[in-house]
Amino acid sequence: MKEGTFSYRRLMFTTFIISGCSIIYELLISSVSSYLLGDSIAQFSITIGLYMCAMGMGSYLSKYVRTELFDWFVFVEIGVGILGGTSSLLLFLANIYVQSYQLVMYLEIILIGMLVGLEIPLLTRIIEENAGNLRITLSSIFSFDYIGGLAGSIAFPLLLLPQLGYFSTAFLVGSLNLGISLFILVSYRGYIRMFSMWRLVSGLACVFMVLGMLFSENVASGIEQGLYRDKVILREQTPYQKLVVTKHKDDIRLFINGNIQFSSKDEYRYHEALVHIPMSAAKSRRNVLVLGGGDGLAVREILKYPEVEKIVLVDLDARVVDLCRTNQDIAALNQGSLDSPKLEIRSEDAYGYLENNYRNEGGEGYDGEFDVIITDLPDPNSESLNKLYTDLFYRLCSNNLTEHGVMSVQSTSPYYAADAYWCINKTVGQEFPYVYPYHVQVPSFGDWGFQLASKDKVSVDGLELQAEGKFLNQSGLRGLFLFAEDEKPRRDRLTANTLSEPRLLHYYLEAEKDWE
Repeated sequence: MKEGTFSYRRLMFTTFIISGCSIIYELLISSVSSYLLGDSIAQFSITIGLYMCAMGMGSYLSKYVRTELFDWFVFVEIGVGILGGTSSLLLFLANIYVQSYQLVMYLEIILIGMLVGLEIPLLTRIIEENAGNLRITLSSIFSFDYIGGLAGSIAFPLLLLPQLGYFSTAFLVGSLNLGISLFILVSYRGYIRMFSMWRLVSGLACVFMVLGMLFSENVASGIEQGLYRDKVILREQTPYQKLVVTKHKDDIRLFINGNIQFSSKDEYRYHEALVHIPMSAAKSRRNVLVLGGGDGLAVREILKYPEVEKIVLVDLDARVVDLCRTNQDIAALNQGSLDSPKLEIRSEDAYGYLENNYRNEGGEGYDGEFDVIITDLPDPNSESLNKLYTDLFYRLCSNNLTEHGVMSVQSTSPYYAADAYWCINKTVGQEFPYVYPYHVQVPSFGDWGFQLASKDKVSVDGLELQAEGKFLNQSGLRGLFLFAEDEKPRRDRLTANTLSEPRLLHYYLEAEKDWE
């Protein structure tokens, strides 16, 4: 015997919430997989395609559900809430303990997608059976479904991920699905046959999700500790990336999205090669631009030149700069360079900065042409970063240099990612008349490469260092420009990297797979 009044509006509210949750699960799985595996295009494409297919399978299977529609709907919401709420946790654990991460990822996508595919057909049939008018039911339910999807897709990148991170977001959204199951149980108790059992299961699962949110920091600390060799002393999700700082004795390491940025044990090798070679090759060193380098380590080396009058540092993520200015260990490493009166910091995209500075020549906010540009950017392992290694980007760099300007580019490894390294070399050569590849051994990275680009010819053999460091000295300078046979180009034809054809991203990800 059905009790109570059937509420059409409550089911529209339900549709709005569950559709928002569904899109967030897609984005969560894609984002976690991109963070752990890289290649965000592949991860998002696979997740979306497989998820849509699984939803179709779920919709097809809904035709076999003939009775007890409310019971089935509550079962689906409990299943989605549990699987979706634990999705981030399971993926991180799979990356640490399971040999085939992709298998766990695919199973998770298929199971959640199939359950989500059951939701709308079940709701549609529930409304039609109890309120009639299929035409109005379909138009209303799909309207709320699409609007809920929009809300979820906006909330995830702007609010949930930056503020809560992967684990809390998953637990929160899972609790929303479980909350919907409890909402349905209370609102339509007379329509549900297994009310007591569903109430118990929903309640217990909801308590688990709430506890997961409350202790998400502990969960994240335990899980992420398994991803890093040393003790994690700081972790933070910014609007742009995940920051992790580890410490072992006196070795401080900074990781961004799981990729090491520096080790305090050997970073000086990298930064001395990055900075002192172009600074020595430059005819003037008054005005210097650093693209990336929010850790302040390149700036530390630049400040060794007393003739430098102004340094502009452009880093998209202001939080990286704040962290490296205020963290005692990192600030000691960069010697307080981020507080130098010679330094001006711009928290914006490097590509956009170069465009605007060139266009605003002589106007307000114009930083002038630069004598030296240091490009200390993360590796090109995503589409957004690949843009900062294209021919157009290097053209903008050239446009912002003085007539005799010099630039250095961190360029990945000529040994571990030879095609990527020499692709960068070729791409820089599209925009600069003179390009000189060089490399250095950095124990934390391995064999690491750079490009020296200039508008004037540089005599590498006759180059005199203007400042020596812990590693780099005049006697060892020439060796940096020599390459062994297994570090030279391995393909006869390498394509330059462009915005329309991101070949570098392909080369880089191909090298990552080779060394897994």
